[in-house]
Amino acid sequence: MVVQVLHKVGLRSSHVHLASLGSVLLCIGFWTRAKGYDQDERGNAERRALFVGLWPPMLWLIGQSLRELER
Repeated sequence: MVVQVLHKVGLRSSHVHLASLGSVLLCIGFWTRAKGYDQDERGNAERRALFVGLWPPMLWLIGQSLRELER
């Protein structure tokens, strides 16, 4: 149902797959930036990177569902 609504809005599988790859790059960027913080702030920066790191599988699966709907 949610995938059908996303498809009607105009979202395509390639858009979501690119967002998934972008979130991988964002996670890596957050993680490398965390090394520049002192020990007290590093925990928050690493947790932020881990949180963003949870997005790619979800976005990729949404893209796969949209691809099945496009066929």
